[in-house]
Amino acid sequence: MLGSGVAVYAQKPAQQDQAQQDQQKQPKKAKRQQQKNQKNQPKKAQRQQQQDRNQPRQAQRQQQQDRNQPRQAQRQQQQNRNQPQRYQGRQERLSSQQRLVQRSEQQRFWRQDRARRSNYQWRNWRQRGGYHGYRLPSSYFRSYYGPQHWFRIYSLPFMIVGGIPRFQYGGYWFDILDPYPYYWGDNWYETDDVYVDYVDDGYYLFNRRYPGRPGIAVRIVF
Repeated sequence: MLGSGVAVYAQKPAQQDQAQQDQQKQPKKAKRQQQKNQKNQPKKAQRQQQQDRNQPRQAQRQQQQDRNQPRQAQRQQQQNRNQPQRYQGRQERLSSQQRLVQRSEQQRFWRQDRARRSNYQWRNWRQRGGYHGYRLPSSYFRSYYGPQHWFRIYSLPFMIVGGIPRFQYGGYWFDILDPYPYYWGDNWYETDDVYVDYVDDGYYLFNRRYPGRPGIAVRIVF
């Protein structure tokens, strides 16, 4: 009994010494943490200052980009304007003999095309299964197509491909997929102003002489 009591009393001083050591370590840990925080504060402040200095630069870069956007848009518009002019220049270089050949070819085809109208039923692009051809960029389309940009088929480059009439306007070739309506008349390609427009689901060729009437389905080809 006496021996076990001595062992108990011997353990208590050891526990007290451990507690004292732990208490002594706590201030040291706090002091080290404080020193670490003090060292890190200038670095954090420097990083914040660097970020603050970078903000005006980022704002300047953003402003420069905003200023450049109108210039890029102007360059794109100029390129779009030049493209039809290049094609128009090619057309103007056609000899008078070539123009006569093209026009006689048109006359011959449109006269024959009248026979297709008797059994034809008009269909829009949705009824055809949807338009799956090339689509013009919206900015380019607004610049050269739509109701405000009309023309006459007779004055344009023209060819027959696989029995389908094809004309060129605004730098692109268009296939005319439908026979022209009977009320357009036999010489509409010479006398009527027409235009290409995108309505609902695809491109159509409209006649300005008959507003509100459906257009002829056309497809852009290369």
